[in-house]
Amino acid sequence: MTIPTRVLGPEKLEVGAIGFGAMSFGNPYGQHGQYDPDQAAGEILDRAEALGVTLIDTADGYGESEEILGRALAGRRDRFVVATKFGIVSAPFGGGEAKIDGRPAYARERLERSLRRLGTDHVDLYYQHRADPTVPIEDTVGAMAEFVAEGKVRYLGLSEASPDTIRRAHAVHRITAIQTEWSLWERGIEREVLPLTRELGIAVVPYSPLGRGALTGSIESRADLAGADHRAGMPWYSEENIAHNLFTVDIVRGIAKDLDAAPGQVALAWLLAKAPDVVPIPGTRRAEYVEQNSLAANLTLAPEHLEALEKITVAGDREHGTAVDAQNWFNGTTPTR
Repeated sequence: MTIPTRVLGPEKLEVGAIGFGAMSFGNPYGQHGQYDPDQAAGEILDRAEALGVTLIDTADGYGESEEILGRALAGRRDRFVVATKFGIVSAPFGGGEAKIDGRPAYARERLERSLRRLGTDHVDLYYQHRADPTVPIEDTVGAMAEFVAEGKVRYLGLSEASPDTIRRAHAVHRITAIQTEWSLWERGIEREVLPLTRELGIAVVPYSPLGRGALTGSIESRADLAGADHRAGMPWYSEENIAHNLFTVDIVRGIAKDLDAAPGQVALAWLLAKAPDVVPIPGTRRAEYVEQNSLAANLTLAPEHLEALEKITVAGDREHGTAVDAQNWFNGTTPTR
């Protein structure tokens, strides 16, 4: 059984209602455990193809993710909608400094690199991963528009951009999708960005739709964040916040039990109910979870379930806000020309 499809933007880019986020191939949280990335990628794409999970999302900053996907896509590139991103030179985690590059020359350099790594002659959806606080968005998107004219990119997107940045970008070239973190645990998009996407006809592709894994029900205490797991340092999982936040997962579990579903499926179904052009991209290294996540597209939440989920509140921020916000990491802005 294949999942329903949805369309991104007025260009009607058709994709499966649930996508796949390949950041997991870059070991984003420092998880422990060994696995064979090529075997995992092959199995995941096999299962995704059978299920109709067609949107595959990666980035040039996700370690070897593009190369791993490129090998798995060989011989079946035309069966998937491939999205990738550029712009992050280094991330502001572990005490590091965010470095973001939106210069046109850098955008072209990274696109050519991504095409080589993915083993393809075009990217279906190309995002600026973060807004560069030193480069006008008009310059960056102007360069990205050239990639479209050259046939190397089909559609454009932005990730974690402010409403002003989105509007100015859209005036240069149509933006098909906005990627941002959106889940029961992170709802900042709903204040200003979501109303703007509704106004402009831009689709939303939520990353980390499962609350960095918490909404699957797999984390029951801080002890589950072993080794170098980055999440142990996030405010959501701090000693003072984790008990409250895991209580919210119990609410999701209760609804899942009523529906004979998995908690993660409930969290994804809640997002799908928000608008007809929302396409979450949960990540995993296991093909069976691709199938589990995709089945959320066939799950209908009753009004009382939606009401209970809407009331969920979360303690703490997703990251240590002051340091991250100062580096233009979320809700990113750019200078005017």
